[in-house]
Amino acid sequence: MSKPRIAEWTELRGLAYLAVVLQHCIGEYIYRSDIQQPDSVMLAMLYHLTRFGTPTFVFLSAALLFYNGNKPIGYPRYIGRRFRDIYVPFLCWTVIYWVCTQNWSTAQWGNIYFYKGMFEEMIIPVSGYHLWFVVMIFQFYILFPLFAKASGQVQAFLRRYSTKKRKQLVLAIMLIAAAVYALLLQWSYYDMSAWSTGLPSFWQTLLDYRTYNFVMYFFYFMLGAVCAYMTDTWRGLAKQTLPWNVFVFIGLFMLMGHTMLIQSGDTINLNISTYLKPSTFVLIVSQLLLLYGLLLHLQKDKRSEPFRRMLNWIGRYSFGGYLAHALVLSFISYYTRPLALGDHHFTATLITFVVVASVSLGISWLLAHLPGGNWIVGSKGRQRLNWHSFRFQFLSSKRASKSTQELG
Repeated sequence: MSKPRIAEWTELRGLAYLAVVLQHCIGEYIYRSDIQQPDSVMLAMLYHLTRFGTPTFVFLSAALLFYNGNKPIGYPRYIGRRFRDIYVPFLCWTVIYWVCTQNWSTAQWGNIYFYKGMFEEMIIPVSGYHLWFVVMIFQFYILFPLFAKASGQVQAFLRRYSTKKRKQLVLAIMLIAAAVYALLLQWSYYDMSAWSTGLPSFWQTLLDYRTYNFVMYFFYFMLGAVCAYMTDTWRGLAKQTLPWNVFVFIGLFMLMGHTMLIQSGDTINLNISTYLKPSTFVLIVSQLLLLYGLLLHLQKDKRSEPFRRMLNWIGRYSFGGYLAHALVLSFISYYTRPLALGDHHFTATLITFVVVASVSLGISWLLAHLPGGNWIVGSKGRQRLNWHSFRFQFLSSKRASKSTQELG
């Protein structure tokens, strides 16, 4: 029997997609040499509204994986479907971005270094600067059977206790995990760059590209698992903490904005508020709970249905939109960079955001309805798995239902 659909997850994915697009539009305009200080400050503050975007995708990927777990399937079939629905579109867009950065020059097609560079992009994408996320999230998919087995053991342990005690233990586990994660981010932001200089090349590369490593986002994955297994409790937490999260978010928003302005100097440096920073981590968790609570509140208001339907539609096509949006932004930037925008950079950013988000979703919708489009923008179906009885079989006679695209 299938589980009920969690409406707010798709809506939250839509918000996360919009946040990522806005973030990249801000990055396009804030570093331009002719930007005026008021626009620069406004964009820096607006940037902190987008911090929840990428971590929310990790949260939702985990939530869907753990929640939709009621059909056994072999690992080869599982990873094959994930490869088709997530990694194949990534490979397609990697080629597209690589060719675009080479200015569509056919003269290089016979050069072996052209293909060598393309292969390197498939491991560490640079031309498609946003594609790093697919490399990172796919590591969670590869290792998910191990995570599912571990979560099954934790659940078996928790069943010994009453519901109240169970919730207390889960809270304790998550608080410990949050402390460990905050310490990891402390090392990442302040120490790891210095560590890498004295290490062998392999470990140096691993630290230099730590943003590509799933370990750096493990807490959001754990949050998603908790949300999947304790959906009602999570909803209650989001509702109860909503007023407090408003104040926490406002406080951190002002504090981090002030810190960025102080530490940036003459030119705003958005990397000061990187994902891998303890204060940003607290801001993201606060934003995540705040938005979750607001979405639950909107479910009670019939007047919000058009808005929620829009978010639902955006969430459905967000993965393809995510893959395409950097290309659309590059196309628009080709025409806007020569312009002298003066004190209109903030306005230009907002207009660009609306255009990029809309056009990218349109591309995703169009490709999704074309034959073979799932190879480019992923599948919109849903696959339910049961990893509690998971076995590494190489052949499976059971038919699996359609796979879902957990990324957005």
